[in-house]
Amino acid sequence: MDVVVIGAGQAGLSAAFHLRRAGLEPDRDFVVLDHAPRAGGAWQFRWPSLTYGKVHGMHALPGLELTGADPARASSEVIGAYFDTYEQTFDLRVHRPVDVTAVREGEGGRLRVETSEGAYATRALINATGTWDRPFWPRYQGQETFRGRQLHTAGYPGPEEFAGKRVIVVGGGASGTQHLMEIAEVAAGTTWVTRREPVYREGPFGEAEGRAAVALVEERVRLGLPPQSVVSVTGLPLNDAIRAAREKGVLDRLPMFDRITPTGVAWDDGRTVDADVILWATGFRAAIDHLTPLRLREPGGGIRVEGTRAARDKRVHLVGYGPSASTIGANRAGRAAVSDIRRLLDREPAAVPATA
Repeated sequence: MDVVVIGAGQAGLSAAFHLRRAGLEPDRDFVVLDHAPRAGGAWQFRWPSLTYGKVHGMHALPGLELTGADPARASSEVIGAYFDTYEQTFDLRVHRPVDVTAVREGEGGRLRVETSEGAYATRALINATGTWDRPFWPRYQGQETFRGRQLHTAGYPGPEEFAGKRVIVVGGGASGTQHLMEIAEVAAGTTWVTRREPVYREGPFGEAEGRAAVALVEERVRLGLPPQSVVSVTGLPLNDAIRAAREKGVLDRLPMFDRITPTGVAWDDGRTVDADVILWATGFRAAIDHLTPLRLREPGGGIRVEGTRAARDKRVHLVGYGPSASTIGANRAGRAAVSDIRRLLDREPAAVPATA
């Protein structure tokens, strides 16, 4: 292949669309590999109570608008169906389910992409694996002694399972507050715990504010540090639902506890909270372990990216990584990566690898 695309979420589909527009043919010149069972990227795994009307800033994929969606329908269904239609409309021929185990140096200047359906020799790679497969679980003293249930946002089933339970929600992001507000309606009691005081954002969030937020994330990636999400630097939107929850005391935040006990959590000042469930809404990390053989990481722990290209290997592009993690950012990154790869392919004629 000339190009292998890993991942068929927003970023991967955007890249595949632009490869098509550049005249490359799927299954001849490029291939899209996705380990999910069906179309929809990470959206297909979202909890049922996250309806399409609650989704913030879903930007349409290039070339096909998402119109007429029912805001009361689950976002997993709406976006899953949209992505499926998109793949069929542009004949992207996504291979799934395919697990990519490693990307390493191959023969003849190509990269070797090792997968559950065999190995690919490719001149360029677009990595669009996102973060959903790497939920971040903080470790705290006594965590293994807790007799209740612990789960992460990645496994959140919706509020019904928490009826009558005492629930601690850990995390100050959008997911944490959404979980908390839903669970508070049915739980025996909720406690909200965050490392930092939550920051609320009032007023409109326009293009200038968006660019400033992306620039902060981009600076970390440029320095080779692990990226933060764009949301982490924008603050929580102070909408009607948030205001109502604050008035009810649902969003009364406690500082991070110091340890976990068999029956709940405790602070060094002697305060304790009993709980049946601890829900870790603590975010995700970039799913890039399969790139380890290429030694792309910097001393700071992240991959330094110039535009979308990995600084340590001009054949590798990361889209949906760091500043391009938003849906509109992923679209732009897909286009930019393909533009750069076209120049690479034009400069360097294909060499047939000695072994496949």
